[in-house]
Amino acid sequence: MIHHPALQPPAPARVFPSGLPGAAALAEHVAATGHGDWWTDRAERPSVVAVSCGDHALLAGDPAALAADQLDPLAGHYVAAPDRFLPALGAAFQQLLPWERMLYVHRARPAAPRIPRGVAVRRLTPEDAPALAEMDPSMAWIHGSWGGPASLAASGLGWAAFRKGRVLAVACTRFLGSRYEDVACATAPDERRQHLALACVAGLTADAAKRGHGASWSCSRDNRPSRLLAWTAGYRLAREYVHYATGPVSSPSRLAAAA
Repeated sequence: MIHHPALQPPAPARVFPSGLPGAAALAEHVAATGHGDWWTDRAERPSVVAVSCGDHALLAGDPAALAADQLDPLAGHYVAAPDRFLPALGAAFQQLLPWERMLYVHRARPAAPRIPRGVAVRRLTPEDAPALAEMDPSMAWIHGSWGGPASLAASGLGWAAFRKGRVLAVACTRFLGSRYEDVACATAPDERRQHLALACVAGLTADAAKRGHGASWSCSRDNRPSRLLAWTAGYRLAREYVHYATGPVSSPSRLAAAA
């Protein structure tokens, strides 16, 4: 596929609706923040458009227009696409795994968190970039949609729990849309069950409301801790959906046979 810079969306980008919650806000996030990439099947009058950010992607258009290897840039992504793209995705990648997801929207007052002594919960500032970079490696995915810890720290769209300069938990706007901010959070494995994520999410959700935005939450159907946290933070189920985890690119012979 042909690459287009984040801040120069191609004309077919209009096919992605605006103002929606969840990962549907990805296209707006890329256009607004400059973090991510656009792709089309050809330079002039494209029939297929994709947008990617971090390890997520949206795909739209006419899959019949795709050449055999044009989905290669979406390898290793979680792809949301209409069902008509499933044959092309299945042929393009060695593995294509459906992942059932749940989308929540903030609608209720959150439970009041109990913050442990010695922990400070506050909005991130640019000076917090080194602390974010030194987080537990299992938490590093949280800044993927911002291109790294420095950009997240400078965005003004994150909250974290700190003890002696160490980030224990962090919540951020993963995808910034025109009406909704899709929220994500991560907690250090040895700091869970202390209401730290709840406190960070509550702070971020209140900030989003001050910006005139709703807040949404997306998680796997099987992720019970995430679902429980969403409910406790005042999020309520809006709908369920499926996106697809793509594996490595398939061999050329398989792609040619499927074309």
